[in-house]
Amino acid sequence: MNEHGLTHFDLTRQDFHIKLKKGGDLDDLRGLLASLPTAAAPAPVPVGIPAAAAPAQAAPAAEGAEINSPMVGTFYQKPAPDAPDFVAVGSTVSVGQTLCIIEAMKVMNEIKAERSGTICAIVAEDCTPVQYGDVLFRIK
Repeated sequence: MNEHGLTHFDLTRQDFHIKLKKGGDLDDLRGLLASLPTAAAPAPVPVGIPAAAAPAQAAPAAEGAEINSPMVGTFYQKPAPDAPDFVAVGSTVSVGQTLCIIEAMKVMNEIKAERSGTICAIVAEDCTPVQYGDVLFRIK
């Protein structure tokens, strides 16, 4: 195996089976890594402020229920560059009303309100990428 650079050899015949492996089993390692919990990344500290001097205040509780992105794509607040925004802070929306568009793979996906209420915050920035689960709006 060393001479020919083999890491795996498997031979099955009618009356016997031989399997040789050199090194760790990659499939077992992948399974082990997938089962480990992922740790959250620490919050970035602004440049110029030592970590010990960073404020230890808790963030104020955000007002309203979150409306999250159902997909990865680019967030747009309006249907066209020269058109008005779908909604603004203070807009009253009803179930099924279009709130924004997320472009994914050249397809414009309308994101509709799943509940009625008043938009109290637009969290996502227009024309920027969003990830699955990112907060787009807050509604109360």
